Amino acid sequence: MPIPNLSLSDLTAVFGDLPRSPVIHRAYDHVRERLEPFLFNHVARSWVFSVKLAARRGQALDAEVVAVSTLLHDLGLTPHAPGPHRFEVNGAEAARAFVRDLGFDDRRAQLVWDSIALHATPSIGFLKEPEVAICGRGITLDFGGPDFAAFAPKEIASIVSALPRLDMKQRFTGCMRHEAETRPEATYDNLVRDFGLRYVQGYAPPSWVDQVLGGPYDE
Repeated sequence: MPIPNLSLSDLTAVFGDLPRSPVIHRAYDHVRERLEPFLFNHVARSWVFSVKLAARRGQALDAEVVAVSTLLHDLGLTPHAPGPHRFEVNGAEAARAFVRDLGFDDRRAQLVWDSIALHATPSIGFLKEPEVAICGRGITLDFGGPDFAAFAPKEIASIVSALPRLDMKQRFTGCMRHEAETRPEATYDNLVRDFGLRYVQGYAPPSWVDQVLGGPYDE
């Protein structure tokens, strides 16, 4: 797998508002060495968007929690975060272990876990702690989420120029299809369900209507 060329030093030279620390450097290199270039660029853009969005809102957040959470949020789509759960939770488990090894206390490690586990569930994640919410907003912004209009077209273009999308729409769709095809039982209650229903023959998630009406009770 080719390693993306943009080092952390390169990226912070382009975007001087990005924070730096040994922890952030470790997280950046961790995913740079493990993610395919299109997916690495996505998580890096998500970090940039989160940092810039927090600045626009005047939020003083835990910069390392935000960086680690956004950079590691898609580890669950790779062999580096295996597990039986939905991909967000598998990634959250791997990320929590990663930051504990770096000395995060339980509170900060839990913020990382929540940020990653809830990044694709904005109806919950956006209402959590500020770090969790800003990570979710930055990540969804890379898909045209609700905060997209907060950025001028020229600023979006500068971010995409530094971190090209590399056929992101089709490649990410491929990741979702793979999840639905190979681990359908872990996809029925998250965003992968939509991709399974559209693209995977025979994909049949259970229905809550059937669960309620067919429950083991007389009424």
